[in-house]
Parts: sequence; C-alpha cells; structure tokens
Amino acid sequence: MKAAMQEYIDAFNRVDVDGIVNLYADDATVEDPVGSPPKVGKAAIAEFYQMAIKTGAKLSLAAPIRGSHGNSAAMAFDVQLNMPEGSAVIRVIDVMTFNEAGKFSSMRAYWGQGDMELLGTKK
Repeated sequence: MKAAMQEYIDAFNRVDVDGIVNLYADDATVEDPVGSPPKVGKAAIAEFYQMAIKTGAKLSLAAPIRGSHGNSAAMAFDVQLNMPEGSAVIRVIDVMTFNEAGKFSSMRAYWGQGDMELLGTKK
C-alpha cells in the first residue's frame, strides 16, 4: 500500500496522468475534497488529474505514509501550486482504500478552505 501511494506522489510530480490512473481500479472513486461529488471510473478520474496537473501543482509528503491492518492507508502532504493571486500551498490528507488486486478502490482527500495558504502575491 505504501509503495503504491509513493508511486502516486511520484507520478503526479512527473506529470504522468496515465501512471496515476493505472493505480486505480476500473470502478474506483475519487472524492477531492471530501464532500464534493465523487468522480467515478477511470475516465472521470483521468479528467480530474489532467485538470489538476495543468495547474503546475507539485506534491510533497509532510509525514511518512501510514498503513493499516486493513485495506486502507493515509498520507499527509502539501500541494504547492500557482494561482492567479500568487503561489499557494494546500495541506491535504488522502485516504486510499485498496481492492484485492492492490489497486485504489477509493481516494478521499481531506482539506478545506482553512487548509489553503497564499504564500506570495503576483505583481
């Protein structure tokens, strides 16, 4: 589980949408952020990551990836990105659930408005 989650970070930072999507089961769901409508299936998930990567975002772990005795694992990371207002960071915790084949069956991203910080403004 931890290796798959590290590969998720690495593929995102390589701008490798196919690499990210291949970590997911065919019927997987992505809820990013939690409370938003889930993206269901690989086509919707690929579209979501294509949009996310277009922002120029980069991910960096804030703590070691955590496993479990079950079929889920979690990781805390920072998303660095450029917004129209300037550079920003979003502090996120992702929880992935895995199927029997070791693929992500769901991803839930926990973050809200209070987890975003504007680092610098554009002039």
